Amino acid sequence: MRRFALPAVAVVGVLLLSACSKDSNDGGRPVPVGGDSGTTTSSTPSTAPSSEPTTTTAPATTAKPTAPAAQQVIVKPGNFASNPAVQGLMTSYPLYFQALVSKDDTILKKRFPSFFYADVSEEIVDAKRNGWVMKPPGSVVVVGAKATPDDTVAVQICRSQRTQYWDPRTRNWTVVAPKGSPEVIEMIQTGVGWLPYRMATSKGVNCSNVRYPA
Repeated sequence: MRRFALPAVAVVGVLLLSACSKDSNDGGRPVPVGGDSGTTTSSTPSTAPSSEPTTTTAPATTAKPTAPAAQQVIVKPGNFASNPAVQGLMTSYPLYFQALVSKDDTILKKRFPSFFYADVSEEIVDAKRNGWVMKPPGSVVVVGAKATPDDTVAVQICRSQRTQYWDPRTRNWTVVAPKGSPEVIEMIQTGVGWLPYRMATSKGVNCSNVRYPA
């Protein structure tokens, strides 16, 4: 710690040095962008010159909304677009397909009936065990919708050839059928609309003449 009792000559010398150095390098001003990195800035904010007009800070702009992710599966209702069960399938099927691609059945467990969740979970377990990878994107076409004695509607669909698994053992995409693969999902009406209830046999569903959109 410096002592306060300094000779008068020393005090005058300090004052002179301070006056000369203030004009050459004012430590109270911020360093401009691209300026000398060795200059030390003061922690006290500087004031704007009086000649410059006062500007109002613009409100922070929010980020632009990102484009929606491309659909992993396209659902075409065919001639059954007016059927409420088919409409429910068009809404819920992409979530089902998403679970297959990601091999994560969490979303199905929260939002789908337990019968359907159990069927899909088994398929996902098989995919994990065998190292299969679902290939997106794909498409499905509704080819039928029939009421069942259990108060469900069996929606018959055909999945395109591109809706397939990668088999690491054969190192190739597994094409289930050259014209696509049939699938039947029984839909049930719930308090939140029509949802997949359970997988049903696809016997009798013909996909040989179906034209897929993707």
